[in-house]
Amino acid sequence: MEQLLRLIMAGLPLIFAFGFLVPVIAQGMEALGWQAPFGLGTLTFALIVGGTLGLIAQIRNRWI
Repeated sequence: MEQLLRLIMAGLPLIFAFGFLVPVIAQGMEALGWQAPFGLGTLTFALIVGGTLGLIAQIRNRWI
């Protein structure tokens, strides 16, 4: 049980990115009427941006 909690805690930046940042980015783009570049859908673009931010936070162990 302790190992499971350690694994979850280690992945919190990615969980936050995919669970919160991606929907906020996608819905914000749709609300503002912005189109994603390169012909991507808004959700695909949000997954790329949010996933990248989460991965950077995961590697650096901080958000800022």
